[in-house]
Amino acid sequence: MISKKVLPFALLLAFAPFGETLASTNDAVSTTDVAPAADLGQGTPATPVAASSDCSHGFFSRLGAAYREDAQPADPNAQAPARRGMDAPLDSPPFPSSEWQLGGVPAPIGVPNAYGQYPLQKALSCTKVGKWMERNKIEVNGWINPSANVSSSSFSNYPLSYATRPNRVEFDQLVLNITRVEDTVQTDHVDWGFNISTLYGYDYHYTVSKGVFSNQLLNNPKAHSALQGNIYGVDPMLFYYDLYIPSVAEGMIIRFGRYLSLPDIEAQFSPQNYLVTHSILYTVDPYTQTGIMTTTKLSQQWTLQLGINASNDTAPWNHSARPTLQGCVRWVSKDNNDMLYPCINSWNTSDYNYNNVQMYVMTWGHRFSQKVHMQTEAYYMYGRNIPGFGSGGTPGVVGSSPYPGKAGAYGAVNYLNFELNSNNMLSFRNEFYNDQKGQRTGNATKYSSHTLGLTHWVSPDLEIRPELRYEHSYDVKAYDEGKKNYQAVAIIDAILHY
Repeated sequence: MISKKVLPFALLLAFAPFGETLASTNDAVSTTDVAPAADLGQGTPATPVAASSDCSHGFFSRLGAAYREDAQPADPNAQAPARRGMDAPLDSPPFPSSEWQLGGVPAPIGVPNAYGQYPLQKALSCTKVGKWMERNKIEVNGWINPSANVSSSSFSNYPLSYATRPNRVEFDQLVLNITRVEDTVQTDHVDWGFNISTLYGYDYHYTVSKGVFSNQLLNNPKAHSALQGNIYGVDPMLFYYDLYIPSVAEGMIIRFGRYLSLPDIEAQFSPQNYLVTHSILYTVDPYTQTGIMTTTKLSQQWTLQLGINASNDTAPWNHSARPTLQGCVRWVSKDNNDMLYPCINSWNTSDYNYNNVQMYVMTWGHRFSQKVHMQTEAYYMYGRNIPGFGSGGTPGVVGSSPYPGKAGAYGAVNYLNFELNSNNMLSFRNEFYNDQKGQRTGNATKYSSHTLGLTHWVSPDLEIRPELRYEHSYDVKAYDEGKKNYQAVAIIDAILHY
């Protein structure tokens, strides 16, 4: 039997040639995607039938055909879907999104979402289940995401995330999404949507919410391991229902359930990021909230978000839950070249418990041209009356005070992104972070990190991302369990969509 260490490595190595094979299979598609003429005497061609929807073929034949079809060049004459709002400011691919950042919604209100764009849904089109899903606009898709890293550290890469274990191949994410996306382009009727997204892999260490399958992490001490808990775990990361009401302002979405934290440039799901690794800012900030949130489009330029939840990364039914408010405003300039997104991501009057921090954050996006843009994020967060963080502690020992106290952290990160061509993008990330008392990272120190990464789209279903990263801690040796004040890492991952 193939070991857990060998399997992800084999997957990673297999993806690149598999993708290149897809991109070179024009002949395989052309032999099956056109039906013969109905009347040879008149020479009238029949309507072309895509091989992925040819029900005379089996499921796996249709699945393979869907990958081959996706690898063909896009039709330059294809009509763009209807859109209610500004044009998309960015190109995706090669960027992970074509829209300016806005959390808490599938896409900004008025932006269309494509249905059935991934191979699994196309292959299901001939089945009873697939036909039922298509009638109800329900879709299933996901991705597989392994990585491999080489590091100057030998025990732990932390606070680098998510590849915390150094010098190894890792199985980061296997994600399954079942979703229905509400149609916010139309304004004549109320619509609804939902999302159930389940993650399996190493990355569950960072995404788990207390009270939702959290025993595998929180109640599983792991000696001599880079992180506590089971090595691999399952996290039902998203489960929410959306209600779209077009008659409120220029459209409102009310979301109920567990959703991703609103403001970050980065995201938990690997395809939604410019780079493989995450900034230190992102590593230690809130990941998900569970509650009720509204997103209201006030005009083409202004969007308002208000919500109440059970506090960061905590289920409402858990004893650590605290009623928490959040609110954001997004503004986009008339020329679509600038975006400002200030947020109070979490605010309450309670003392610190499980990740109950108060967080104030601002994101600024600026487009220099269609091919060059940057995004900058800065935040300040703190917790009240945290045990061990008052006065009188042992110098240099984090959390050693006999008294509780306030502990805060702040930082800023900048992404500078270049579109090289339709299949390749380059991203530079630089950040500064100050964990004032060490409560967030475990070390009271200032950090800087510098990252360069490339995203190469082999096809719309396969992307490969090599990356180089260097980071430094200034006040203590924060790397490799206190052995070094720096860390250098080379990492590569692959994302295969299905």
